[in-house]
Amino acid sequence: MSKPALIIIDLQNDYFPGGAFPLANTETTLSAVVKAIGKAKAKGIPVVHVQHIADPKQGIAPFFNKGTDGVKIHAKILAAAPDAPVIIKHFADSFEATQLHETLQQLGVDELILCGMMTQNCVTHTALSRRSDDYQKVTVLTDASTTVSEMLHGIALHALSTRVALASLDEALA
Repeated sequence: MSKPALIIIDLQNDYFPGGAFPLANTETTLSAVVKAIGKAKAKGIPVVHVQHIADPKQGIAPFFNKGTDGVKIHAKILAAAPDAPVIIKHFADSFEATQLHETLQQLGVDELILCGMMTQNCVTHTALSRRSDDYQKVTVLTDASTTVSEMLHGIALHALSTRVALASLDEALA
């Protein structure tokens, strides 16, 4: 029997209205991710937060700079899963130079359920990571992810469809 984990990628303040780089459909996505966390917790599925922090050695970035309000994980996400581990990353791939794989191994995870922001960048790079190949199944939650536009979200999901499973949160966490 498989053991999935829900990986929440970059649900950070800079992507919401008032942040440095607001995306499309943020409130709908936020609600969907909170719902996904609730369903995962009810099923005993571990939840893991991934937080992007710009590498200060590369200078000031357009967003996600350390010490800013924008870099923080959205308060509603932290409130929904306050005890979930937080993996800090500096690259689009959530596995690259992070402790994500080791954390998932400690949890006994062999399946990934991904959601978050931005679909065409960090969600896609994590789903297609060489490290993701170590897991039995990778699923992207289509209704719990977003990016700069609905069109780009759809294009990214279509591109992913040949490599990973796509599902609504209700399908994946039924």
